Amino acid sequence: MFQKVHIYLTLLCTAITTIIMIIMSCSYLYVSEKSLYKNQMDSFKNDMNTIATNLEQQPVISMEWLSKMESQGNYTFFLLDNGVPFLYNTLGSSEEKNILLEECLADYHSSILIDVDHSSLSPYASYHTESEFFSPSAGKKYFYSVLILGHSSSKLQVIVLSSLSTLEEQIVHQRSFFILIDLITILVLAVFSWIFTGILLKPIMENQKKQVQFVAAASHELRTPLAVILSCVECCQKTEPQKQAGFLNTITNEGMRMRNLIDDMLTLSSSDNQRFSINTKSVEMDTLLVDSYEAFQPLARQNKLSLSVSLPECSLPLCNCDKERISQVLSILLHNAISYTPAPGKINLSLDYSREHFYISVSDNGIGISDEDKKKIFDRFYRVEKARSAKEHFGLGLSIAYEIIKSHRGSLTVKDSPEGGALFIIDLPKSKHG
Repeated sequence: MFQKVHIYLTLLCTAITTIIMIIMSCSYLYVSEKSLYKNQMDSFKNDMNTIATNLEQQPVISMEWLSKMESQGNYTFFLLDNGVPFLYNTLGSSEEKNILLEECLADYHSSILIDVDHSSLSPYASYHTESEFFSPSAGKKYFYSVLILGHSSSKLQVIVLSSLSTLEEQIVHQRSFFILIDLITILVLAVFSWIFTGILLKPIMENQKKQVQFVAAASHELRTPLAVILSCVECCQKTEPQKQAGFLNTITNEGMRMRNLIDDMLTLSSSDNQRFSINTKSVEMDTLLVDSYEAFQPLARQNKLSLSVSLPECSLPLCNCDKERISQVLSILLHNAISYTPAPGKINLSLDYSREHFYISVSDNGIGISDEDKKKIFDRFYRVEKARSAKEHFGLGLSIAYEIIKSHRGSLTVKDSPEGGALFIIDLPKSKHG
């Protein structure tokens, strides 16, 4: 399932970024090509102004001057005297050039909206206009300029054509370059999208994996007491009434065990759904630790363990936290320390305060926790291999403690104790909201 989602997200991200990139590329090409055409037309108009000025200043138009102007600007000149072609046009003229001239004049006459009164022109004054047309015969675009000199009795027309082949080749090269860049970019985007969506999906995949493991572990933990209960019920049905008390006691114990497990699972479920109940109030942390110490002192003495508490000598400020929840965390840590510390062992519960933070530590000189286990100790249903035989431990206590401290904006970490066992440190801010 995640593989398909990964592919679909990659295609979606690539498609969206590709569409945006294509739109931007097309917009840039449009603006760039319009600018190129405009610059070419402006350059053509400037040349035509220069040519018109030269024609006004010289009474005789020589063939040498025309050849020079054609070679310099890559232009084609046509000269007409009252509609009659000059000798210059007839020399080396071809059918293609004559057709090109006719197409140009046809476009010129069709584009004139207002007739020009040439009778008002002085003998060497000029009038000229520039435009663009497409030649069907040549299959090319041209800029053309029509210059008119003279007056009503004698009119000289100079038609100048400039091919746009070079400009069109430049545009084609620019488009090809952008297409190549876009293809490379799409490929890079696809690779990036694949990696990026994979990173986004990784936490979801890990969360689903943990959920599957949680359900499997919970099913396994519930199956064991349920099997014991069913077995005891079957034995009760077959045994004598006076011998049923032991089986009923076992059923009660296993039922309580199942209830505790379900309560722990519901607590973690509330934490996952952001419905974890935290009722904060001002709490004296030293009193809280003394209460926890007194509650577990009999159990520690029963297991032949030494339980001590260390408190600061100076007065401490009140802590804004949930007293019951913090007591629950201390109970989990102390119960674990008592369970995994062989006799005669030592357990120490200490409190410190610095920079608006309370630091509570529970240390022992028990079996300790390996570096590999430290990475997983707060995972749900995870138990160190040495502790798997203890029926009262489901591997949820430290997970619950971690979620409680996390809900207080604090942290719970584990280290090696100087005495050789485990050291759990709670970093609890003075105020839940920092």
